[in-house]
Amino acid sequence: MATVSVSAGARLHVGFQNLSLARERLYGGIGVGLAEPRVTVTAEPAETIDADDRLVRAYARRATEILDEPGVAVSIEERLPRHVGLGSGTQLALAVLTATARAHGRDPRVRERAPAMGRGGRSGVGVATFEDGGFVVDAGHPTNRFTTEPPAEGDWTVPPVVARHDLPADWRFLVVVPDAEPGRSGDDEDASMRAVVERADPAVSDEIAGVVTRKLLPAVAAGRLEPFGEAVAEIGRKNGAWYADAQGGVFRPPAGALVEALEDCPVLSGVGQSSWGPVVYGVTDAAHVAEAEAAAEDALADRGLDGRVFLAEPAETGARARTDDAGDRR
Repeated sequence: MATVSVSAGARLHVGFQNLSLARERLYGGIGVGLAEPRVTVTAEPAETIDADDRLVRAYARRATEILDEPGVAVSIEERLPRHVGLGSGTQLALAVLTATARAHGRDPRVRERAPAMGRGGRSGVGVATFEDGGFVVDAGHPTNRFTTEPPAEGDWTVPPVVARHDLPADWRFLVVVPDAEPGRSGDDEDASMRAVVERADPAVSDEIAGVVTRKLLPAVAAGRLEPFGEAVAEIGRKNGAWYADAQGGVFRPPAGALVEALEDCPVLSGVGQSSWGPVVYGVTDAAHVAEAEAAAEDALADRGLDGRVFLAEPAETGARARTDDAGDRR
């Protein structure tokens, strides 16, 4: 029994490999774990559920039910912005699960238990980056399991990782969080995804497959920033073609205007929208962070938008757990 702190970085979601029911596997997420920003929670054993935050309390209750433990006291020390495209829900849920398990001296078995926490139902990127960080491609789900109604909660397994790579230490991800309506989540996201899947053009999936195998994976394996960025941007736009009707364009406003502006910045590559947005990202290196940040600030100001801009390193590892008496451990 111990007090445990668990901290996990955000993730960017580049897109899916396939949304067409005409292909054998559905979804297949592509994304990157970030070292910052982070969500951090602290937990200690208790006889009941004790948490000031409503969402943390719900995740703590679910975690104790899964673990068959009486209770836990959980507090949140750092937060990720919610529903903006940084994976806040998955990272928080898995951080609470891990902290609760560790506080009770238990193995969290994150990948196995993520579905019972309501995570990993479509993309496996958030679970994979929580586990190990890095650049991730997952295998998706068998298409024959797709139904027009969401599966019963927990009635899935997290898609296996088919490719994972550490990214070069000097790469930096520009992240722009405009003050805008949150991205879709919950029932609204489920309904939008079903509508997209039911009419998705399978030809787009075939084009993305070519980009992934002939451009993206070779660029990642070789640590080549510009080809990586070109492939990421191409995949993002092809995903946007699927979502255009659901989100009002290839990119959701105001993300589209920011993407257009940042594509003209010579030190940025791979500009795109993460998940449903409104987060916009781009890739640069440590030598050009000042120019990238200035370009993003100008893009916001020129369009009359408020927001936050930061540069993040790629995450080399997954979530970190620290106990009050055992130091850092995974």
